[in-house]
Amino acid sequence: MTRSDATAGLPGQVTDTDTAALLGHFLDELRPLTPLAVWAHGSLGGGDYREGRSDLDLIAVLDGPVTARTAWQAGRLHARLRHDRLAALLHCTYLTPATAADAERRHLTWAHERLFRRTVTPVTRRELHTFGLVLHGEPPGALLPPVSDIELDAFVVRDQKEFWRPAVDRAPLWERDVWVDLGLLTFARATATLREGRLISKREALDLLPTLGAPAEVVEDVRRRRYGAPTGQVPYRAELTRQFLGPAIDDLVATYG
Repeated sequence: MTRSDATAGLPGQVTDTDTAALLGHFLDELRPLTPLAVWAHGSLGGGDYREGRSDLDLIAVLDGPVTARTAWQAGRLHARLRHDRLAALLHCTYLTPATAADAERRHLTWAHERLFRRTVTPVTRRELHTFGLVLHGEPPGALLPPVSDIELDAFVVRDQKEFWRPAVDRAPLWERDVWVDLGLLTFARATATLREGRLISKREALDLLPTLGAPAEVVEDVRRRRYGAPTGQVPYRAELTRQFLGPAIDDLVATYG
């Protein structure tokens, strides 16, 4: 398969030219690892993708064990993509049919321009079953066990309680855009999942946040950064975000934990 063949074969949902070109290049480079499937989740799968701003969140299922040689090949593969302007946003976790069912297992992952290991969370697994975009091979339902509502809800509560709530108390983190944006969006999406049993997009999360009591000026700042042109930092945005999220997370955990 050539690079142009891979790009031409991508599903119609991938309409951004640079994104389609990078994914085609990635699939071409991945061929020596004999993937059974490659899926997109996150914003690209959910239809809320913004080229140059959103991450390209991928899962590759390989036909065979993930060995030290596999890790070396994956590292070389991603290094060859590094000159692409979107390459730093491309993240991929590598599974095999034998390891895909274990939600606690840490899998080889390329993200943030390095190799490490992390789990494929119940949220990611539910995303794949709900709106995963098949870029190559088998669909998620053929290789990945489904996620029960009980498992999904338990993970969402645990993530808010054990990761996000302690992070709220670490004030310096919230001086960075990524913490304000993800902290608010993840809380809104967790709320929708626990209340309604569904996954929502980041755009839907932004619409939900004001109804949950989030500071309107900070929500609009997040919206402008994602969908428009930033107009300058909102004064006291870290304090406003933390003042909202601390009690809000406590109430969510008390209600659904």
